[in-house]
Parts: sequence; C-alpha cells; structure tokens
Amino acid sequence: MSHKIPQSVLVVIYTPALDVLVIKRTDSGDFWQSVTGSKDAVHETFTQTAVREVFEETGIDCGAGSTLAAELLDWQLENVYDIYPIWRHRYAPGVTRNTEHLFGLRVPAGTPVRLNPREHTAFQWLPHREAAEICFSPSNAEACLMLPRLALPKTQP
Repeated sequence: MSHKIPQSVLVVIYTPALDVLVIKRTDSGDFWQSVTGSKDAVHETFTQTAVREVFEETGIDCGAGSTLAAELLDWQLENVYDIYPIWRHRYAPGVTRNTEHLFGLRVPAGTPVRLNPREHTAFQWLPHREAAEICFSPSNAEACLMLPRLALPKTQP
C-alpha cells in the first residue's frame, strides 16, 4: 500500500440559494463533510484532484467539457492542519500535517447525487449555516460559513 500524499482538496458543492451538499462518511459515526480527497500523484494539480474527487464521491461531472466546468471555482485558499491520529497510518512515517486547498462548485438545485457506497452512506442539502453546524471538520465548517462571499455570483434569468 502506498502512502497518502498530504495535499488534499475540500470542495463545497452548493446551489444558487447557497444550500450545501454534505455527505456522511462510512468509516466514522456521524461524520458529515463536503467532498474531500488527497492527490493521487504529486504531479496531479489541485483542480484535477477536485474534479476527480467530486465525480468519485458524488457522480457530479465538473471536468473540462462538462456543463459544470465553469462552475468550479478555485477559492485560492489553503488550510494546513494536523492529521487526526486515527488516520495518520495512511501517511508516510513522520507525516503529521496536511495542506487542504479549497474550491466551490455551484450546481443547479436538484442536481442528482450518486454516492460511492464505499465512502459515504447518506447525503443532504442544507442551508450553508446549518451545513457548517454539522460538519465534523472545523475547516469545512469555516468554508461553509465563508460561502456567501466566495460563491460565484447568481446568474440572472
């Protein structure tokens, strides 16, 4: 087994009304979060990681050429945090910190979600403040609370 790369993405998926998609992890009791995931290779860009993780975890395609490609926004923010001890075994010996790069993805209300059952058991759409309240990770909660100022502007009909 190869070790995880301590560089990851956090992708807040939201609707124009600022409802946020939160997904429940399979490996932890009541652990709700946005889409997250580590780079698969050092040369993989954060954008490539975000596109891959969104598709793997939700079935939502925001890759180049998709109808949602322009809706994925690199927020140009990073969090550096201590890796929870319960998950440190996934990383090389001595690695204790991770760098998390933040993205937002605006999707139409009613966008279908197809969870990867190996990773998540449930999903819900919540107003951004309520999503922040149930997120296990403090950085994820903070990203949800920053959504009103970081979100793409609403498109006019």
